[in-house]
Amino acid sequence: MDFFGTIMAPFKWLVSVIMVGFHDGLSFIGLPAANGWTWTLSIIGLVLVIRAALIPVFVKQIKAQRGMQLLQPDLKKMQDKYKGKTDQLSRQAMAQEQMALYKKHGTNPFSACLPMLIQMPFFFALFQVLSGISSAKAGGQGIGAMSVEQVKQFDESSIFGAPLSATLLHGTPPGGNVVAVWILSIVMILAMTASQFITQKQIMAKNMSEEAMASPFMRQQKMMLYILPIVFGVGGINFPIGVLIYWTTTNLWTMGQQFFVIRRMPTPGSPAAKALAERRAAKGLPALPILGGKKADPEAEAAAAAAVAEARTQRIQPQRKNRKKK
Repeated sequence: MDFFGTIMAPFKWLVSVIMVGFHDGLSFIGLPAANGWTWTLSIIGLVLVIRAALIPVFVKQIKAQRGMQLLQPDLKKMQDKYKGKTDQLSRQAMAQEQMALYKKHGTNPFSACLPMLIQMPFFFALFQVLSGISSAKAGGQGIGAMSVEQVKQFDESSIFGAPLSATLLHGTPPGGNVVAVWILSIVMILAMTASQFITQKQIMAKNMSEEAMASPFMRQQKMMLYILPIVFGVGGINFPIGVLIYWTTTNLWTMGQQFFVIRRMPTPGSPAAKALAERRAAKGLPALPILGGKKADPEAEAAAAAAVAEARTQRIQPQRKNRKKK
């Protein structure tokens, strides 16, 4: 076993254990053990377990993203301060001030990528498990926690005529429908890339302040908005259908999660924060100036207060008082 295989072995075992656990549970309640939908639901169950376990990490990611956005004005001032200075002392001083800013706001540039980095070993482990199904079946071997019988069941299972172990690039196993594999693979790849694009787009359109939108950090985000879907879309032709199901499901989870966060806990000063202030004002509720353990910037507080005051002014109508008859 090579070095990469040694590192991935525990992840392959954990992925297969979760899948087999869901498969056995679904079989126990009456679903056919060799049916493709039983294994599809097992893959979706794997997503739910992993993403539920990552919720604390996601909360840290949200705080890190907000910290990165809130420090953008200070970061720009620091960059302007050292603009044109290329000597070693200036570069060292700039790096120290930048680290101090990250520490002050409780964030760093890598925190936003943490959930994806944690998920990647599980993604590669699932890819290796599903890609090795056919060879394991031919050799009469199991994979991780999957028995020889379960490997055989998975290899022969399909949805809409497309085997779960089939890939668009490497072809269809014997007995599979080639047309079904092409159609399902293309649909899943489009769904995977579209959900990823929409998730990132809604963050940029609704959950970033004007200062963050004008920052150099935002230019990088815009590049990633288009690059990542293309990378995963091109890579998708090499993914087994089971992996496409996994990645599409996890993207849909992320999209729903982001929608909830943007609506309920938006970044101060963002369009979503103003919309939340207006909704709370319409219900007669106070604004939320404290978010993520940090005080919102004065402009965001002023905008929220103005929205509340305006909504209350519009709601209060003069009432006629009943005069007592003499």
